Amino acid sequence: MGRPVRWVAALACAVVAGFPQERAWAAGAAYQVDTAEVSEPGSCKVESWASAASNRDFILATTPACVVNLYRAFELSAQIARSRSDGEWGTSISPKIKTNLIPSAIGRFGVAFTAIAQVDPSNREVSAWLVALPATLRVSNVVRINLNLGYQRDRVSARDYLTSGAGVDWRTPDNVWTLTGEVFGQMGALPEDTPRTVTQPRWQAGLRWQAGLRWRPVDAFNMDLIYGRNLPGENANWLTLATVFRFKVGEQKK
Repeated sequence: MGRPVRWVAALACAVVAGFPQERAWAAGAAYQVDTAEVSEPGSCKVESWASAASNRDFILATTPACVVNLYRAFELSAQIARSRSDGEWGTSISPKIKTNLIPSAIGRFGVAFTAIAQVDPSNREVSAWLVALPATLRVSNVVRINLNLGYQRDRVSARDYLTSGAGVDWRTPDNVWTLTGEVFGQMGALPEDTPRTVTQPRWQAGLRWQAGLRWRPVDAFNMDLIYGRNLPGENANWLTLATVFRFKVGEQKK
């Protein structure tokens, strides 16, 4: 990795590390920093994960997603999550739409647009929404840097936040293993009774095993083991096990 790219990554991580966050749902996946990539129409996947914290908090989530052609390629998904925090259980549904605006290439940033709503099924209300611009720089065939910038509205607390994230993916040349590291958060005014841990950085590091080359490419299967710190702002250690199944639906038009 070249020196300028290392400086860009280091600066992005330093900026993001100072951003507080109350929610972690921007990417709709076990990893929180989104990419600018969108697959071809007809590409589908189901990502599921379970996260357990040292303080006995727990998150179980699944996100089905498919790419459809609506005058351009749009990825439509919905994260369905069941979580336990301080002994209290809750459920949320977060539909998301994503489209690529500028394709990424080696040495050039690609940019996408995403919009997400978080719905509380108990009262059938939208508790928060988010718009963001994920950007991806392909440093080489095996290394990419992801940067996120967005705006979030928390309708429950009537507060606004600037969201941010930075991550690096480094895979082996055979595409079997991928090492990922990321930091993320959000910046904005917080209530006086909010714990200090909410303003501290959140980060994750994980290892992915890719089985797609051993089976048919459209039946790709990934498994991730991820360690994280302070993910929802509670100053605990987190361990996450995630799986991703990818498949095709319908015939693609040339």
